[in-house]
Amino acid sequence: MSTDRFSRNDADDRFMVAAAKLAFDLVLPTEASGTNVLSLPDREVTWVRRLFEQAVGGFYGVVLSPFGWKVLCGGKMNWQIEQKTTGIDKILPIMRTDVVLDHPSTGQRIVIDTKFTSIVTSGWYREETLRSGYVYQIYAYLRSQVGCGDSLADRASGLLLHPAIGQMVDETVVIQGHSIRFATVDLTASTADIRLQLLRFFDPIKSMMTSP
Repeated sequence: MSTDRFSRNDADDRFMVAAAKLAFDLVLPTEASGTNVLSLPDREVTWVRRLFEQAVGGFYGVVLSPFGWKVLCGGKMNWQIEQKTTGIDKILPIMRTDVVLDHPSTGQRIVIDTKFTSIVTSGWYREETLRSGYVYQIYAYLRSQVGCGDSLADRASGLLLHPAIGQMVDETVVIQGHSIRFATVDLTASTADIRLQLLRFFDPIKSMMTSP
């Protein structure tokens, strides 16, 4: 585990940094002998992904709340169902979001989906491509909520956030009025740099928090 020292301003980020470092230093439960003993998760990959998701949500909850942001972790979105058969409820997937950030005074909503995989993969016709399933997922989260009487949902943006090692990706596309951002956070960076990477999606806040 990294031994970065925390300043007063970084104290609230302990959980986020600890979780990130835990995952990326591979300090994970194993069956091998060692000095630290932890219970083995039922599904290790799912556990680590949830760890990253909760770390991101916890960080934004602490840092953004004073600036008027409302942070919802682990929420649920409803399909706009017009008709259905009797058995569809048993098999239709539920849309569960990782983190949703609302700023009512400015009319902003950011739907964040965290993943614990590489942001790109090899494609059939190109060397690297975004993972299509993830793109479809964040698109569905945004478009399925339009027209429900929620002005924040009508113009919500999406952020697909992946951890990375020594890699920075930050690309954006606007599809049918929704900005969708595909980005990584390099968890091999210092604690201060990780903080700035997560704040770069909120430029005014980043400027305020990094000014002397």
